[in-house]
Amino acid sequence: MYENLTNLDVFHKAYRLSLDIHKRSLRFPDFEQKEIAGQLRRSSKSICANLIEGSAKRQSGKETARFVSIAIGSNDEVKLWLNYAKDLGYISEHEFARYHAGYEEVGKMLFGLRRSLRQTP
Repeated sequence: MYENLTNLDVFHKAYRLSLDIHKRSLRFPDFEQKEIAGQLRRSSKSICANLIEGSAKRQSGKETARFVSIAIGSNDEVKLWLNYAKDLGYISEHEFARYHAGYEEVGKMLFGLRRSLRQTP
């Protein structure tokens, strides 16, 4: 199972969300491109990057679960930056709700994946 993390729905959902976040964050003010916008782009892409790295290592389910744990942390980081973006007026309440719901779902999927990987030798 841990050998094919990129084939899972969680990877594809996180990937689509990161593309949306990337495109949307490019419309943030110029002075925020290296701050909030950059942090949003990095943390959203980090979810997928850690799933790829966990798949590539293929040492054990527990080792792969470690990379999924890092992806969970990145997922939470995205939600923090989304809060900043909303509170600073860079995204609307509607956009915030849509992105936040998407990352809530990704988080639940990542927790389930980690739980199953920890049970794999």
